[in-house]
Amino acid sequence: MPPTEVVYFEETNGSCPLLDWLDDPRAVTPKVRDKCIVRVERLQEHGFELRRPDADLLRDGIYELRVRMGSVNYRMLYFFESGKAVITHGITKEGSVPDREIDLAIRRREMFRANPEKHTHAE
Repeated sequence: MPPTEVVYFEETNGSCPLLDWLDDPRAVTPKVRDKCIVRVERLQEHGFELRRPDADLLRDGIYELRVRMGSVNYRMLYFFESGKAVITHGITKEGSVPDREIDLAIRRREMFRANPEKHTHAE
């Protein structure tokens, strides 16, 4: 299977929620950031075929990349669109992923579908 292109969702104001989260030292330590980057690389390598423990389907076409450090769970939410994996944002969670986070990813997917160029982060 060829590599899957992974892109990051960009808000209308130009911010990139995933990169903002990964760069926030209050949210993510450098070691967790490194583990998150490895998960993104695995998503590139395996695409739709990536499964637990690295990834899982949440609901409504929204997936999670899964990272655990000690007792803390980190998740990066994403969806597939036109053969690409689009990562919307990252969260730290205790129990299950809150519905509001999945709903946010769904809203971002609709924004992305309406205007992919505007909502694709370019580095």
